[in-house]
Amino acid sequence: MVLINFMSKHALAGEMKKNLNDLLSKINAMEIVASNEFEKGAVKILKALVEGEIHSINELEHLKKAIDLLTLELFKVQNKISGQ
Repeated sequence: MVLINFMSKHALAGEMKKNLNDLLSKINAMEIVASNEFEKGAVKILKALVEGEIHSINELEHLKKAIDLLTLELFKVQNKISGQ
């Protein structure tokens, strides 16, 4: 339930990564105190999900930068064509 509420609001990438890293720290603490195979398995799943989310945010930031660079190049080409 905490994760659903956590992800339902739109936040900046930096804030989201900070929150996810905080969550990952809590999951790591859970991993230390996990006493049986079920708990250890659940912690591994949670950890994989949070790490995947962090990776997705990083990849999205790279895509945004690539789109910005591509848009800039398109404007340069458009200006060259218009200037002829």
